[in-house]
Amino acid sequence: MTHYILGIDGGGTSCRAAVATPDGMVLGRGKSGAANILTDPNNAIISITEAAKAAYRDAGLDEAGINSASAFLGLAGTNVGDLTRYVHDRLPFRHTDIDSDGLVALQGAIGDEDGAVAILGTGSIFMGRKDGTVRYIGGWGFTVGDLGGGARLGHALLQEALLAHDGVHPRSTVTDAVLDEFKGDPRSIVEFARLSKPGDFGRFAPLIFDHARRGDRQALAIVEAAAASVNEALDAIMKLAGAPRLCLLGGLAPLYPEWLSHGHRAILMEAEADALTGAVALAAKGYRERTGAAA
Repeated sequence: MTHYILGIDGGGTSCRAAVATPDGMVLGRGKSGAANILTDPNNAIISITEAAKAAYRDAGLDEAGINSASAFLGLAGTNVGDLTRYVHDRLPFRHTDIDSDGLVALQGAIGDEDGAVAILGTGSIFMGRKDGTVRYIGGWGFTVGDLGGGARLGHALLQEALLAHDGVHPRSTVTDAVLDEFKGDPRSIVEFARLSKPGDFGRFAPLIFDHARRGDRQALAIVEAAAASVNEALDAIMKLAGAPRLCLLGGLAPLYPEWLSHGHRAILMEAEADALTGAVALAAKGYRERTGAAA
């Protein structure tokens, strides 16, 4: 019987899976919805399973084969609460390892080398590896953490739009854009916020960066505050990493460099590969360690 491994990268916006041979050769890929186990563990289980099935179909394999696969999952939300075991026990794979989405991103970006990675997407998390030891900063979720992440940026913009509507702060092009989207009705903003998840807030982040680059005062204030938080976290993680290698990952990674300190910009490097590649590499490594297979 042929054994396959699965690498899975699950975040607050989408979940990606790749099925591979035990030596890490990718055969097929699949994608599904959000897989943040802190925000919605039951939906994360569905997304993970659907992404795995889609990868098998893409490879021309029977999707029922996921039941015999060895999987390594990098998931958002694993560092808070007891939901990791809840999700682990309800997944269909023969063998399942779960760690943070940050670890698979780190592995993909810098391989086995020392260095640091910041994931700046819907949320934010910072990781550094030194002498094989990985340290984490942030990643505490939207309600009390994720400073600099898209959800916090979008949330701040909606707050600013309401302050502008009430005449507490001056209106600007970016607050007008938000108010126009909600047809000038602040109650619609409140209702949207009440029903929204982090990814819903995060979709406003590119708009904020766009207006900040044009000099909009309100957008500038939001982006500069977010960048200050990111710079602080990078200062701390670079001390732990001890190597002048820094990768920015996530949907906001292309938007942040111009707002970072000169010192951080100077050591930025392109990622070697993406988080899904990192998940496959860790799945292959785990398979070798369990079975004694040759590298």
